[in-house]
Amino acid sequence: MTTNSFSKPYNAQNVTDYPNNNTYFLVWNFKENADPAKIKSAFQGICALVINLNNSALDRFPDSKASCVMGIGYDAWLQLSLPQPLPKELKRFEPITGSKHTAVSTKGDLHFHIRADNKSLAYDMSSTISEFMSPVADCVVEVQGFRYWDSRSILGFVDGTENPHGADREHFAIVGDDDLSYRGGSYLFVQQYIHNLNAWKSLSVEEQEKIIGRSKDQDIEMSDEVKPKNSHIALANVGDDFKVVRDNMPFGNVGSNEMGTYFICYASTFSTVEKMLNNMFIGNPAGNYDRILDFSTAKTGSLFFAPSLDMLDEFGG
Repeated sequence: MTTNSFSKPYNAQNVTDYPNNNTYFLVWNFKENADPAKIKSAFQGICALVINLNNSALDRFPDSKASCVMGIGYDAWLQLSLPQPLPKELKRFEPITGSKHTAVSTKGDLHFHIRADNKSLAYDMSSTISEFMSPVADCVVEVQGFRYWDSRSILGFVDGTENPHGADREHFAIVGDDDLSYRGGSYLFVQQYIHNLNAWKSLSVEEQEKIIGRSKDQDIEMSDEVKPKNSHIALANVGDDFKVVRDNMPFGNVGSNEMGTYFICYASTFSTVEKMLNNMFIGNPAGNYDRILDFSTAKTGSLFFAPSLDMLDEFGG
């Protein structure tokens, strides 16, 4: 087991919580014509609101495992004149273009990750945030995620098997003493994937397993001798020293057959996420891209920083 280096206690947001049954993912962008003073005031208010929502949920529904995590994008950080220098690895996410597939970059000023066992509670938290944000910002992504069986993606395979557990979750998800100004924070990266389910379902289970690198029913990883070099497991896992905390959730509409996965991860260093994305989209070696991308298209890609609760409290005035 590895442990992070923290010189004193910190107060992180709920970035290491485990996936819940009901999730809302919201991305908001500030309106271009909005009064800067009103944007600043709204931001201060939303920071205080996020803290209040978490405290209220804990007091009123202590067993609901409800939480709201807020992340701030690079452009918003500058626009709001937040502390300088910025978190070491916070930047505009640049597209990663391989020979066939691209990890696109999309603008995101604020990201809200809302979790609760009770769907009503998740809805109410999301609705409260939306009412607060609407005067100064536009919601550009709203995804309602749900738990599918034993934490499987809609493709039918268990998602997040490589997630760290115990103290390792803090080590890999939360910034430590290597960036003292932002210790207790976390790099938050998201992508909204749409799956080609018709093409996926046309494959045999054996073909699907080779693309993922695991057995479908029992979730057992193939040996290195058997696992294809372009399987998802072979390329997305970049070593035991480079992990992130994933909280992916399925979403979509059955009638239109537009189903997908909202990929979300928290990391102590964004460079770890970049290693994964480069392996998947460019390939290792180049051209040996992640075969799952032939069935899953990234429609969004945004990087945020989730400050500690202490820093959010400061931002809230």
